This record gives sequence, C-alpha cells and structure tokens, in this order.
Amino acid sequence: MAQHHYLVIVESPTKVKTISKFLSRNYTIMASSGHVRDLPKSQLGFDAEHDYEPKYITIRGKGDVLAALRKEARKADKVYLATDPDREGEAISWHLVAALKLDPEKTFRITFNEITKTAVKEALKHPRQIDMDMVDAQQTRRILDRMVGYRISPLLWAKIKRGLSAGRVQSVALRIISDREAEIAEFIPQEYWTIDAELRPHGAKKNLTAQYHGTGLGKELPENSDRTLEIEKALRDAVFTVTSVKKGERTRKAPLPFTTSTLQQEAAKALNFSTQKTMRVAQQLYEGVRIKGEGTVGLITYLRTDSTRISKEAAAAASAYISEQYGPQYAASQPKAQPSGGSAEGGQRIQDAHEAIRPTDIRRLPSAVKEELTREQLKLYELIWKRFTGSCMAPARIETLQIKITAKSDLDYMFTTGTSRTLFEGFQAVYRESGSEEDKVVSGLGELKEGDELELKKLDSQQHFTQPPAHFTEASLVHTLEEKGIGRPSTYAPTISTLLARHYVTKEGRSLYVTELGEAVNSIMKGSFPEIDDVGFTANMESLLDLVAEGKMEWKDIVRNFYPDLEREVQRAEETLSKVTIADEETDVLCDKCGRRMVIKYGPHGKFLGCPGFPDCRNTMPYYEKAGVKCPKCGMEVVLKRSRKGRKYYGCENTECDFISWSRPSEVRCPKCGGWMAQKGNRIVCQNNTCGYSCKDEHDSSN
Repeated sequence: MAQHHYLVIVESPTKVKTISKFLSRNYTIMASSGHVRDLPKSQLGFDAEHDYEPKYITIRGKGDVLAALRKEARKADKVYLATDPDREGEAISWHLVAALKLDPEKTFRITFNEITKTAVKEALKHPRQIDMDMVDAQQTRRILDRMVGYRISPLLWAKIKRGLSAGRVQSVALRIISDREAEIAEFIPQEYWTIDAELRPHGAKKNLTAQYHGTGLGKELPENSDRTLEIEKALRDAVFTVTSVKKGERTRKAPLPFTTSTLQQEAAKALNFSTQKTMRVAQQLYEGVRIKGEGTVGLITYLRTDSTRISKEAAAAASAYISEQYGPQYAASQPKAQPSGGSAEGGQRIQDAHEAIRPTDIRRLPSAVKEELTREQLKLYELIWKRFTGSCMAPARIETLQIKITAKSDLDYMFTTGTSRTLFEGFQAVYRESGSEEDKVVSGLGELKEGDELELKKLDSQQHFTQPPAHFTEASLVHTLEEKGIGRPSTYAPTISTLLARHYVTKEGRSLYVTELGEAVNSIMKGSFPEIDDVGFTANMESLLDLVAEGKMEWKDIVRNFYPDLEREVQRAEETLSKVTIADEETDVLCDKCGRRMVIKYGPHGKFLGCPGFPDCRNTMPYYEKAGVKCPKCGMEVVLKRSRKGRKYYGCENTECDFISWSRPSEVRCPKCGGWMAQKGNRIVCQNNTCGYSCKDEHDSSN
C-alpha cells in the first residue's frame, strides 16, 4: 500500500528545522521565506477605475523558491499552509495558493501558537480553509498604506528635495513625538518647596522624618520662599503631636503575562533593547533554538499578540511547578486566563486563538538553556519566563503604617510619615517589574501611638521646580500608540525603525527627538493632510480593519471612501506646494576652495553649506543659522547647531566657548539674579536653576 505524502509550508527556514523533528517521513517541510507576492513597486498596485482591484506580482528573486514548492506540491496528497497565526500569515497563505496554483480540494490552512510537537500535531488534526476575512483585512491595510505612501511621498520629495516618504501610521507617530517636543519647548517651570521635619519621640535615640502636607485648611505645596519661611517660623514654637496611627494591609497584584506591546516596553526599560531588537530576538526564540539533547526547540509562544489569555494546560503546568518549587501558597488561586480588553490582530476571534507571550515549557528554566542561547536571547527569555511565572503566582501582601502628626501653632500644620514591609512576597519571589515600588522601611514608627508628643530637632526646606513632560522613549511611544489605538502589535517596531532610518527622529540615550527634517515633514502633513495626520482618524481606521477581519464590513467600502478624499487633498496640496520652491539660499560664506558664495543645501540630516560650483567643486561645510542674539558668556554670535544625531541646540560660534542651550537664548538678563534667560513659548525663563524667574516675552508676535 502506497504511503501518503504531505507537504507543510512555513515562512521561515528555521521553522523547517524545528518542525521536521516532530513529524514522520511522510511529511516534507519547506519554507516560503516570507512573502511570495506583493504589489508592484513601480506603480500604485491597484486599479481605481475598476473598483480598486489589486494587482499582485511575484516578488523578484522568489522564482527558485516557488519552483521548488510547486514541484513538491504536485507530488503531495495534501498541502498544509502553516504560516504565522495572524492576518499577515493568513495573507501569505492566500498568496501561496495563487502563486503555486494549488488545488483547493487538497490544500488546508493550519495554525499553532507555539512550535512544539503537541501544538503542531494538534494543528494537523484541525485543518481549515483560508480565512478570507483576515486576508481582506491585511489586504486593506496594505492598499491603504500604498495609497498614502505613493501619493504623498512625491510631494515631500518636491517640497524638501530628497527621497523622503510618508506613511499612514508613521506620520501620526511622528506627529505624536513632534507635539511632545513642542510641549516640552513651551513648558514654563513652576516653583514649589518641600518641608521635612526631623522629629524625636520622647525616650527614643533616633529621629524620624515627616513630610509637610498642609494646614487644617487643606493640602498645600508652598509656592515660594516667602511662604516657606512663614511656615518655618510658625513651626519653631509649635507642639508636634501624633494625631493618627493607622495600620493596614494591601495586596500587590501579580502582573499580567506579556503582550507584544508590554514585552517591547519592559525589554526597553529593563534590558535597554530597541523595539526592533526585541522583536528580532523574540522571533528567534519562537522559531526555535538548538538545545543540547533536544534539537531545535521553540522556546516561546507566538510573539505578535495583544491577548493576555493563558491556555488551561499552560496554567495547570505553571501551578504545579510553582507549588513544587515555592509551595502551594505561592500558586495563584485563579490563574489569569482572560483575554485583554483591546482588539487583537485579526479581531476578537484571533485574539482568543492567541495566547499571551509565554515559555512553551515552564520547566525549561533560563539557567538550563543558558549555554545554548546568545546573551540577548538569554536576557529576553529570562524576562519572559519570569513574567509568565510571576503572573501565575499569588499576590504579594504588604503591611502598611500611616502616621499623621499635627503641629499646633497659629494654624494646625499637618505632617505625614509611614512605613511598609512585605508580609508575603508572592509573585515578587520571581518577578519585579522595572521601576516597581519598593518597601519603605522606617524603624521606630511602630512604637508610636496617638497623643505622643514629638520634639522638633530640625526643619529641612528645599526648592524645586516642576519638570516638563519627559521626551518619548521607544517604550513610552509604544505605550502611547497602543493606548491611542494607533497601529497593531506587528506595526510598532517597523514604525519606529522607519522614523529613525528616515532621520525624521533621532535617538540620544533612550530619548527620541524630532530632527529638523522630521519637523519639515510633520509641518507638511499637518498643513496639507490634516485627516491622515489625525490621531483619531488613524485609530478609527484600525477599528474598521478589525471589522473587516471579523466579517462585518466589506473591505472595498473602506478604500472607496478613503481614496477619493485622499486624491482631492493631494491635488489641492499639489496646487499649493507647486508654488513653493526651495531655492538654494546664498550666504556670505565663501568657499575656501574656489571662492564662490556657499549656498544652503538640504540633506538627510538637515541643512548644510554646499558650493554652487558642484560638480566641479564638491566642497561642503556645516551650516550654522544665526539666532540673532549674543552669547551670554563671550558676547559673540549664538548659532543654531545640531548634535551628531541631528538634535537641534544653540551654541556659540566661537569654538573656544562652551556655551550651550536647548532653548533659544534671549538677550534679556534676569532682573532677579542677573543670569541669562531663554525663550519658552511666549515667555522668557531664567536658566539659573535656583532662581525660577520668568516673564512675558514682549517681542513675541502672539502677544
């Protein structure tokens, strides 16, 4: 009797190695190496005159791969398409059917959330047809992105003179970063003071510190030194008495297991990984790593998900492991097995099909595979393992003690202090999130009781200034994009990578800054394409794509409504922008090679000086735009410079002078301390950290 022969097609060659050892010789495992068809690069790729029908072509260089797959498919009794379990994977399977001309009667779609023997064999028991709703959702996203990119990018080219690009999600992400930069630039620091009192209980050998909270009239944060001195004066003769001692207990809940977004955020904070690196390393762990004695093994579940669901089997295995290693009291009474509230890749159905990101086997400890993994793989696997294990553990129990102290004088001045200690560490025995709250242990407080009098030993007052919003990091940007519904788990990393690659955004340390080039692109998008550049509009588009994936909306209805409006905006912008030409601006700087007047050119990193004699003379020089003010240190001109990564700052034209400012300096000197001042929105602010003086900018045109 002839043996049956089956072909399984996956995306990655690495998966071929991992899956091959799970299946018998009846199965041939082959890889498509990603997409095999796409819209053509040389044209829009859809026919607007014929109801937006897409035109797909075979990707260049895929001929040999397709020929080998076609040959094997002809010999197979059944073909199983095992591409990734998301919209893009569904679309790749659909393209494979068309490119290989597969027989629908013997072609089946299978998916698995983890690359393990159990998961793969279970998937083969439940083959299905390709989900065309998911395919249509991915196809809609691709066409919408093509519409925006191919119709707007030429305008940016014409306006800014370089091969730039616009993107549906990318442009909104740029705007979010740019808006934060503007908010930081216009931020006016506000002065406030804190007052700490060092107090000693009668008979005690050590002092305790309490923080000023306010008066009997309400909470107060002193706004200036005069008010602070007034409070201090009243406190020196005050009687300090303990008026409230409250003991309590609270729980600290275990974290949910990782989604794509939370993994990217925590890897950025805890490991300093970029979103791109996190996804690359996670892909390696998912597809399989060679483990001694086991062969190639998939270490984690699928990495593109916004579900926090855990399968019953995984929860049971985690509970058993935790009970054995830490004790039954450490295992969660109700393992987290609920889906998240947000919508997932492919809509609610796919969200429920996916799990959170977790180890495929909780008993495969990071220490056990340490020698087999690269340093990056080990760090990320350990983070995922600890987070998942912690998510299946009991909450931590914290004992708290809150003490209120009243200082009686002309008013009742209120002070507070407290302490906390862990009674039961629960999940914290395994996992602590970066930046998580630590115990605040203050000895001696437990001995205090209501009515106890305290002796004032010292008052410590400190001046502070409110801080502007923090610059976006990759982690906080991912959080904001997810919170606002911009993009999906699979889009965060490529969006940020594109912004960095195009030099629209630069990264210094962990912080993201908009470059001059990014500001120019953002200005055009906001001015000419306000709808596409709108956060709410882009978030709503994601909801529409979810409806397509759920079979509740026809995909062409979206593009039929979107493209005509886009065309009108493009035509309007072409009429406006065609009148705007960026001529090479001549400067007074002479070329030190040929004597011509240098002109201002625009490159990927911003402006520079180029010789107009190009190509005969190829001389270039840095371009420094004069700020119109004198250096507060040496009196020479202040010029606009750029850091090595493209961030703007103000510095002195005198290379021997070390003056630097991130805000535009003002010629007005501070009347309070004599220090130099800088412009912040429509105000000028003293740059002396201990002064805090600010006033309205009388020369601001918005006044």
